[in-house]
Amino acid sequence: MTELPPKARSKHLSLPNILTYGRVVAVPVVAALLFWPDADWARWAGLGVFAVAAITDFFDGYLARAWSQQSALGRMLDPIADKLLVAVCLLMLCADQQIYGYSLWAAIIILAREILVSGLREFLAELRVSIPVSAVAKWKTTAQLLAIGFLIAGPAGEKVLPYTETIGLVLLWIAALLTLYTGWDYLQASAKHVPDD
Repeated sequence: MTELPPKARSKHLSLPNILTYGRVVAVPVVAALLFWPDADWARWAGLGVFAVAAITDFFDGYLARAWSQQSALGRMLDPIADKLLVAVCLLMLCADQQIYGYSLWAAIIILAREILVSGLREFLAELRVSIPVSAVAKWKTTAQLLAIGFLIAGPAGEKVLPYTETIGLVLLWIAALLTLYTGWDYLQASAKHVPDD
């Protein structure tokens, strides 16, 4: 087995990358806690882990830029960790019927957009084209994470803040509408770089 040079090791173990690794590890932890949907302690613990993971989503990129610690591994893992966290939480919330009825369409829109954008990014990477994240996309991510947080709190949250679940579903629809907009925006921006055969 070839040993990595010290410089490569230090980049792999930089704080921004460690935060990203932590977000990946948080995914199965939150999923496991949501297997006990009727237990208040599991709801609050799941919300705590999710909140910490969501906060690291901001800090890993910020610190990597501020400390000049960007790495190919970090650029690869960061969007994967984000999408895993959102997708797994949405699936678990659908499974325990925190997301139900027509609101399932909001979850479907969000998941479909994530798959679409991942495919487009992979295609554009081959063309060496990078499309920057828009301000609306950042608002979409914020609404998405807040919605999931409220829905994870669910019935336990209702005991502290009435309408917790309703707030979560409203935010989920806001995130879905912003998702449609940003998805279409991304598709249009990508189309400009698709070569004519």
